[in-house]
Amino acid sequence: MKYSYRFDKDPFGDIKIILPEEISLFSDFIENITTIEQTDEYIEYIQNVLNGIHEDFEIDLNGIIVLIKKDVTDVENPFLIDDPY
Repeated sequence: MKYSYRFDKDPFGDIKIILPEEISLFSDFIENITTIEQTDEYIEYIQNVLNGIHEDFEIDLNGIIVLIKKDVTDVENPFLIDDPY
């Protein structure tokens, strides 16, 4: 499934990705990816899951937990105090 996105500045002037509400938690994870090498590494993890090399893969980046499976990806931000977690 494809989603639309846009970029905007946060109150501190940093660029932030804005995702549709149903996947907005994923932006917390994406914002913590800081290098091209890190991006390539995560893309490789995703491809390995999609190709059946791994059943799933969990990434924990600065407290944001992403569990990648072939048909679904779960994102959790345990530091949020408002729903959705």
